[in-house]
Amino acid sequence: MATITAAMVKALREETGQGMMACKKALQETDGDIEAAKDVLRKTGAIKAEKKSQRSTSEGLVRIRLAGDATSATMVELRCETDFCARNSEFQTMADAVAELAETADDGEIAATDTIEKVVQACFAKIGENMSFARGIKVSGQKVGSYLHHNEKVGVVVALDGDCDDELVTKICQHIAFADPMGLTADDVPAELVEKERQFATEEAAESGKPAEIVEKMVEGKIRKFLAGHALLEQAFIHDEKKKVKDILGGATVKAFARYAVGA
Repeated sequence: MATITAAMVKALREETGQGMMACKKALQETDGDIEAAKDVLRKTGAIKAEKKSQRSTSEGLVRIRLAGDATSATMVELRCETDFCARNSEFQTMADAVAELAETADDGEIAATDTIEKVVQACFAKIGENMSFARGIKVSGQKVGSYLHHNEKVGVVVALDGDCDDELVTKICQHIAFADPMGLTADDVPAELVEKERQFATEEAAESGKPAEIVEKMVEGKIRKFLAGHALLEQAFIHDEKKKVKDILGGATVKAFARYAVGA
């Protein structure tokens, strides 16, 4: 039987990202054959991956990339099992690589490509914790901005057309991160949520014992308030609550925006 040296184990570990004991065992099983040992690790790794893929991934981080000409912004969310993993340099490097790959996509929601999946799986092989590409999006406009919270778990990208200075774009991004709008206008708020709110408002107003026409006005008033609180342009601007977001835009218009919160 071939002698398994520390150098052989080290070389196999560097090539595969597997643990030292797993590499040593694979080399022992294959009598020191490096290529055969790689196959053994691939097979055992696939079995472990299948089991670990059932574990929940509620932690992770957000990554954002702005185009050099500041006309497009790309945001991705990568998930893992623990915050410890999210803070691991290997995971963070992988997230940066995925964001760079996603940047080549067209505007709109971004699906994981085969290349992105391979990058994620390579990181999984090294860390051994379940992880995934959760989602991604790219927005474009004459002006784009972004915001990434210090914990790297909440991110925002926004695209605008028209005249809008950098400071205002940054403030709009901060507003979106804080206020969490569901859509740009009232029409963009999901209809099922509006209907559910209407049902609650109707039941509550009916208990007041007021006439039907008054109840109807009460319900419509609550719906208007609900929509204003969840449509970006109608929300009170967090940096000046006497104004709505639409009032501080000047001649600019918001083309698109997205807000990601890890696990949400």
